[in-house]
Amino acid sequence: MRSPRCLPRLTSSPRDQAGTGRCGRSARRSSHTTSGWMAIRMPDVSVCIVNWNTRDHLSACLESLRAHAGELELEVIVVDNASSDGTAQMVADQHPWVRLIALDQNIYYAAGNNVALREVTAPNVLLLNPDIVIEPGSVQYLVTFLEEHPRAGAVAPRLRQPDGSIQLTCRSFPDPDVVISEALGLSRLFPRSRRFGKYRMSWWEYSDEREVDQPMASALMIRKAALDEVGHFDERFPMFFNDVDLCKRLKDAGWEIWFTPEVQMRHEGGASTRQVRREMIRASHRGMLVYYAKHYSGRTCPVLYWTAVGLLKVGLWARLVLTLMRGR
Repeated sequence: MRSPRCLPRLTSSPRDQAGTGRCGRSARRSSHTTSGWMAIRMPDVSVCIVNWNTRDHLSACLESLRAHAGELELEVIVVDNASSDGTAQMVADQHPWVRLIALDQNIYYAAGNNVALREVTAPNVLLLNPDIVIEPGSVQYLVTFLEEHPRAGAVAPRLRQPDGSIQLTCRSFPDPDVVISEALGLSRLFPRSRRFGKYRMSWWEYSDEREVDQPMASALMIRKAALDEVGHFDERFPMFFNDVDLCKRLKDAGWEIWFTPEVQMRHEGGASTRQVRREMIRASHRGMLVYYAKHYSGRTCPVLYWTAVGLLKVGLWARLVLTLMRGR
């Protein structure tokens, strides 16, 4: 196993607090000339991680990346959203091979990812949550998958929860039909129905490789050329539905999005969001409403559209009331 190495950059962002973010052999900064830069192997994958107060999870994630990079050259960029738990210092002290961008305020998930995405140099971009642990060979498999599927804009691995159970990470796009089925409880009454269980794909066992609409971006390998075509995250979705919107734009542009069970990663799940549950409920419904306005307003039957919007608002208040009653 190679020890971490940092490849030099021609310029350095004033927000950089640690190394230049490449898995390699030396962990010091460098001011090499252009010729020296060109002689060094470019990264195969740029790994983008946005963190907020999940120091221990992030450390485990970075250790797994370092341990399981294999023959790949990784460029690892961590954007820390003004954590108060000492995350930035931990990365600087324990992971000097990582490129750290420590922000002085929380700009949330979408904008944080965009900060990282503006810095990537590899042809493949791996979006990772800080509570993901990489398994051996998983990153290499995702890279190979994109190489062998030229129309694949993105591919997601199977995620397992800490108890070993499979996390249900793929959904269909939430069109008005889906919202109405969910609000009326039809998906729970008929979970194996491909019509009423369409959104959660509850009829599927996650056992086969298939094209999907929108896997969670907790662990998502994206072709940089596809990102360059459709653009980065829409910051009108600060926390939720930014990945759904990105997948929708990829699909609308003709790119395929795939799920593969051939590799898996471990996911703690919700390590940041569970810290502020009420705010997350509001943000989730707000994201859905913005998504609807962007993708369906004026493009679907007005009665269907406004029925779905009304049900979303009712659902928000119902969830908030239940949360208050449970004291969370």
